[in-house]
Amino acid sequence: MSEPKYYLIEQSALPEVFMKVVEVKRMLATGEESKVSAASRRVGLSRSAFYKYKDSILPFQNLMAGRIVTFQMTLHDTVGLLGRLLNMFSAAGANILTINQTIPVDGTASVTITASTTQLACTLEELLRRITELEGVYKAEVLAG
Repeated sequence: MSEPKYYLIEQSALPEVFMKVVEVKRMLATGEESKVSAASRRVGLSRSAFYKYKDSILPFQNLMAGRIVTFQMTLHDTVGLLGRLLNMFSAAGANILTINQTIPVDGTASVTITASTTQLACTLEELLRRITELEGVYKAEVLAG
């Protein structure tokens, strides 16, 4: 048997069946439904389709769970901004492993934070959104993970 290949695909490009499978998996994981048949029926999916695709699709954040992720950010040189950023990581359950910051030039500094996402209480997308909305953060992205 050959090694499986994985692709990152934007949700709107996927056939509806895959999104229904993801929804059934969510219902089962959260306890909203306890049986595959009931969850499948609620989303309009056959049980056979669910079992056919259940191991083939995972939300992106599930692929990243339990991994080490590196974030790259450009911050305004403001007193306390890095502290607020670190508190945000802590509140989200990210365990910070390394922090690297350049000396500010022209009022901005580059910061790289590597964190373990094993205990992350939100999705990576949500954490990244929170970071980008923090006043003084000009740019934030997941660099590796």
